Amino acid sequence: MYISKSIIKKMLKDAGAERVSDSSAKAFQDMLNKFAFGVAQKSVKLCKHAKRKTVEESDIKLAFQ
Repeated sequence: MYISKSIIKKMLKDAGAERVSDSSAKAFQDMLNKFAFGVAQKSVKLCKHAKRKTVEESDIKLAFQ
């Protein structure tokens, strides 16, 4: 896992949740990790397509769209 469950719980509480169950935090964690990893993969693909070795902010922004 890339994003810890404690960070997920904090995020949900900062968003207004009074309490967060372990199962909901785990589900949110799984979905967020999959999404973030997908953006990372697209960013690297864009970087390689541009014949660069360094992933840049523009790669991240374009992959996020």
